[in-house]
Amino acid sequence: MQRDENELESEPVYEIGEKVRLRKQIKNDGTFPGRDLGEILAKKGEIGYVSSIGTFLQRSYIYAVHFLEKGIIVGCREKELESAEENHESDVTSG
Repeated sequence: MQRDENELESEPVYEIGEKVRLRKQIKNDGTFPGRDLGEILAKKGEIGYVSSIGTFLQRSYIYAVHFLEKGIIVGCREKELESAEENHESDVTSG
């Protein structure tokens, strides 16, 4: 996403209940309670499910992803995720 681009001008890429895979590891940036700053919350390649969709700074979607095996829900940005569904529209366009 370009710095001046507003994701909220279009629909969310992922849907609630959609199976997604992390494209990079996610560390605690200080917003995950009960965990140390910088602690790895989820690793690249882990699978989770979108449980809700919120916004950040009125510019970006934040996807709450439930990682069932770990029992945690982590907020992720679109660029940190890819669909793990077999027939997701963005799989074809994102290459």
